[in-house]
Amino acid sequence: MKVLVINCGSSSLKYQVLSMTHEDLLAKGMIERIGIEGSSLRHEKTGIEDAFVQEIEIKDHKQAVLAVIDALTDPVHGVVGAIDEIGAVGHRVVHAGEKYSKSVVIDSDVIEVLNDCIPLAPLHNPSNLIGIAACRELMPGATHVAVFDTAFHQTMPPESYIYAIPYEYYEKYGIRRYGFHGTSHKYVSERAADILGVNLEDLKLITCHLGNGASVSAIKRGKCIDTSMGFTPLAGLAMGSRSGSIDPAIISFIAETENKTIDQVLDILNKKSGILGVSGISSDFRDVRKALTEGNERAALAIKVFVHSVRFYIGAYIAEMNGVDALIFTAGVGENDINMRDIICSELGNLGIKLDLIKNKVQGKETIISRDDSKVAILLIPTNEELVIARDTYELTK
Repeated sequence: MKVLVINCGSSSLKYQVLSMTHEDLLAKGMIERIGIEGSSLRHEKTGIEDAFVQEIEIKDHKQAVLAVIDALTDPVHGVVGAIDEIGAVGHRVVHAGEKYSKSVVIDSDVIEVLNDCIPLAPLHNPSNLIGIAACRELMPGATHVAVFDTAFHQTMPPESYIYAIPYEYYEKYGIRRYGFHGTSHKYVSERAADILGVNLEDLKLITCHLGNGASVSAIKRGKCIDTSMGFTPLAGLAMGSRSGSIDPAIISFIAETENKTIDQVLDILNKKSGILGVSGISSDFRDVRKALTEGNERAALAIKVFVHSVRFYIGAYIAEMNGVDALIFTAGVGENDINMRDIICSELGNLGIKLDLIKNKVQGKETIISRDDSKVAILLIPTNEELVIARDTYELTK
């Protein structure tokens, strides 16, 4: 069976097609900068050295899905003769509240739940739903499966996920820390154990999923015990366009002084804050990095704010787990930004975290980048959320 995995992020769409008999990758690709000037598609067919790259205006996620289908069925670059050769589609979905803790086959009830959860993930659930709708319309004969970001974090103890607000709000409305990027944190933690040759249950790991959306997780004996994102993906680190954790009183202050509604303020915190808000340039770290090299002071400040927030969680989780065996970098920034990894690790030497500057000169390649005398292993592991999603999709389809 061939499985198509659709992973819609806030400004990107990654996809893979796998033959699940031996988990063979047939093709993969990414559409970047959705809704941002300079969007493009990169499609790689297994066995073909040169990738197919196309600059194409992508205004929204529906256009992105249509572009993916065109690439997969292209006579030259495609891997299927017709789209009905795809037996199942696995969709990465950010939030389902407490309704689902495992992957599920998508039906009308699932769609209703995901719509109800849009206020909890306003940047992602709408794009997830658009991807699902487009794929179900164009591939009605395929089984469609939702794989949730929140599932991996269900092992957190109550002291990690309960907020210090009246408990009745948790009982009535399920207000608690959920955590996100779960499939990514799960994949890289398991790969880290394989690379180090150590049983996952014997390790204390800190996984840093750093991209336009970003989160850090503490994983002890193979189970997530804490994570930076919270009730929604807005909490935790400063991100591309999200503020991360702030004093909640700021929301009412802005609403009153700027004469805005709560929804308008939350829209600012989700879409106009973070690296974009501080730098005033872009939510894309590459654009901010370019401005930094040109001497832009606000770009420099934005990078410092991001680094500070990452270090904050690394230190907190070392304390929470009473130590750490390995620190893992993954996702777009974590995998590809050499300087960012250097800056993050540069002040962590007293915690046993020592980066090898030569080994660190690598992008998107699975490798150990710590110094030989580092007490903590530092790993770069390209995430493969798509493989996790494909496996769940295949199992449910069977």
